[in-house]
Amino acid sequence: MAKQDRAIRTRKTILAAAARVFEERGYQAATITEILKTAGVTKGALYFHFQSKEDLAHGVLSEQDQRLVVPERPSKIQEIVDVVTLHAHRLRTDPMVRAGVRLSLDQQAHALDRSGPFLRWGEILVNLLDASQARGELLPHVEPKETAEVLVGAFAGVQAMSQAVSGYQDLADRVCALLRHLLPNVALSSVLASVTLSAERGEAVYRELAEADAAEAAAEAAAVVEAEGVPVG
Repeated sequence: MAKQDRAIRTRKTILAAAARVFEERGYQAATITEILKTAGVTKGALYFHFQSKEDLAHGVLSEQDQRLVVPERPSKIQEIVDVVTLHAHRLRTDPMVRAGVRLSLDQQAHALDRSGPFLRWGEILVNLLDASQARGELLPHVEPKETAEVLVGAFAGVQAMSQAVSGYQDLADRVCALLRHLLPNVALSSVLASVTLSAERGEAVYRELAEADAAEAAAEAAAVVEAEGVPVG
């Protein structure tokens, strides 16, 4: 178990180093040598987990997929808001997410398949929009797949503009403006009336998830202690 835990930590260290280098250099200019130096691991350790620079990049890109789940809400439109604003918050605060976005938009990364994050984003939004449509929350003309693609593309443009203009400092405000413009053309006004949308929404959802994770970890630790017959408290 200790050996497995060490391997997991090493993999996370390598991915974090790769994210830092990819964000700073871009895919084309990044090198395995620089990633090794940043991670502080041996070449053997790196190649045990990742076979190539392309494999490393895909590892960074796939990390975004682990960060797109939000708590279930009474309204699926609220869940869409929460997914989008949470991603915007993490883009501002999480180097791994920033690196993934940098890679997905890096037009110099000719050898890298960058379609994954866009397809995954589209899939998540289509599922939420399908569920929203089934609940009668959407306007009659809305086609979930088309709307999902428009939202993914619009977000990509807004985040790129925010990065260029303010280094992502105004991203939360820009994303709120985007949703305020798009959602009235997608959802019924009666549904939107109960939706919470603000520049602070992404951070609030992030804190909610962090508190839930902490509570779950504490419950698991208590269960282990109890199973081992050690009194709790």
